[in-house]
Amino acid sequence: MTIITSSLPEKEREITGRALQATLVDLLDLSLVAKQAHWNLYGPRFRSIHQQLDEVVTTAREYADTVAERAAVLGVGPDGRAATVAATSGLPEFPAGWTADSVAVEALVTVFSTVISSMRARIEETGRSDAVTQDLLIGLTAELEKQSWMFQAENRS
Repeated sequence: MTIITSSLPEKEREITGRALQATLVDLLDLSLVAKQAHWNLYGPRFRSIHQQLDEVVTTAREYADTVAERAAVLGVGPDGRAATVAATSGLPEFPAGWTADSVAVEALVTVFSTVISSMRARIEETGRSDAVTQDLLIGLTAELEKQSWMFQAENRS
């Protein structure tokens, strides 16, 4: 049951809602991965990577709010609970404990690759169901690709 009505037909709302929910989970997990790296980072590139991780967290949290609000607009209740994120995230796990800057960068490159691949699939799905959501996902993916580029540049010697 939904208390918010949508201008989308039910089938398109369901497709779009699934894409938005999966994106919300990925963004919340990305923000947690980046914070884990941020808190446990060490190495000669500590400062620059530490600051870059803050940018990732800010981007992920701001877009998570936008994505959740888009879902709500369509009558799809967003679920950002910790248990939901833990159970449904498709992102690779980040190492626990102190993490060398080179290990953190390599892990973030992998995380970004995973989330960007998922985002591109969602862009395709929502192109058939809701152009407004597709536009949101395109903008988000562009920002994720920018962050990915920055970590890849850090990763190359």
